[in-house]
Amino acid sequence: MPISVLTEWWADMGVSVDTVLVDGLLKSAPAREAPEQDAGPAAPALIRKGVRTVADWANEARALASASDTLDALASAIRAFDGSPLKAACEQAVVFDGIPGAPLMLIGEGPGEEEDRRGLPFVGKAGQLLDKMLSAIGQSRAENTFITNVNYWRPQGNRNPEADELAVCRPFVDRMIELVKPRLIIAAGGVPAVSLLASTEGIMKLRGNEYAFATPGGFKAPLIPILHPAYLLSRPQDKSRAWRDLMLIEKRLAELAAG
Repeated sequence: MPISVLTEWWADMGVSVDTVLVDGLLKSAPAREAPEQDAGPAAPALIRKGVRTVADWANEARALASASDTLDALASAIRAFDGSPLKAACEQAVVFDGIPGAPLMLIGEGPGEEEDRRGLPFVGKAGQLLDKMLSAIGQSRAENTFITNVNYWRPQGNRNPEADELAVCRPFVDRMIELVKPRLIIAAGGVPAVSLLASTEGIMKLRGNEYAFATPGGFKAPLIPILHPAYLLSRPQDKSRAWRDLMLIEKRLAELAAG
């Protein structure tokens, strides 16, 4: 990935490039020996420090995810991972909430301000609506639902995560699905639906339908996209669509439980 792409990411957020590269992206970079006194002027900072590519970070995430045999181990690997350029500007990684091994797994797009502060997904106003939606079909993060995101660090300004930011998280997302082994996956919103399904369609065309989903490790489960609760807060006229989606989810969960 060109250096300019990274610097533009951080310039938009008002974060010092040197600070990010040293404290965020390049913590694990090997130290360099001090130059000889007569070695001449040092190279420009960005060239001297070097930059790892998105592919490098995705490969590291894949290795860490593969080595994680439990959700706790995976959560620790995610929190220690330095491959997302979002990490340095966040309070913490927001990994998951709910019941490990639950039959229903809900995947959103990423944390907002309240989620970043508390370290849990879907705990702001949209999360409160989500809890009501789940309760309407007999589901709860306290009893039978597992909740996570396709991105674990809050984008500044609550913007949507970029493709490269999603790419470095994807190996962790796939591994989390494999460890939870849900009967059914909900993709809440356009970002997770498009990302998980590698689709070119928008959420309005994707919602209301069931899709076959499989991880690189071979785990398979049906996936149903729904409108994001934050969208429904701003467009309550679309709650009838959300209700139809919930009825589909309730029906499919009953069918899957029956075998």
